[in-house]
Amino acid sequence: MAQEVYTLPLQMHPDILTERLKLRLIQPADAGFILQGLSDERVTKYYAVHFDTMEAVQEQMAFYEQLLSEGTGVWWAFSLKDNDQLIGACGYSSLEAEHRKAEIGFWLLPDYWGRGYIPEAAKAIVKYGFESMNLNRIEAIVEGGNEQSEQVLQKIGFTYEGRLREREIKNGQVIDLIYYSILKGK
Repeated sequence: MAQEVYTLPLQMHPDILTERLKLRLIQPADAGFILQGLSDERVTKYYAVHFDTMEAVQEQMAFYEQLLSEGTGVWWAFSLKDNDQLIGACGYSSLEAEHRKAEIGFWLLPDYWGRGYIPEAAKAIVKYGFESMNLNRIEAIVEGGNEQSEQVLQKIGFTYEGRLREREIKNGQVIDLIYYSILKGK
């Protein structure tokens, strides 16, 4: 009999510590930080959403809360270990307990690009997903042209699965979607 995905109530997902980072659940008070990241066109160039006002970013905050309340995902904000200033976010959505799989996502403020923070954070939540949530498969969907995200995924052990050509339309342009995954124990 297959094991279920282990989902936790909102307050019970732990902080995750890495060598340089502290990850904690996104909280309602983080709306200003989420707006800072998701209103920056450099961050959202290959991201599914973009928000320009505090009112608009409430949609994203509701999304994070809904993931937890419905058991379909969890997102963490992260800072450097030596201070609490948030620099990025990563997490899971599209969690399907029946199939023990979820989709990973991540973003980082541009001032912190190129320092290896995203691979470090993503590797930590992949470990958490397999060991604590009992996931079997973690997927990633990358917009065509986003070589940096592809490099992160490859660096932490994800396998390229294929490209869906002209799969979606974003800002009036057709875009490819590139699929990656990592399997538990592989």
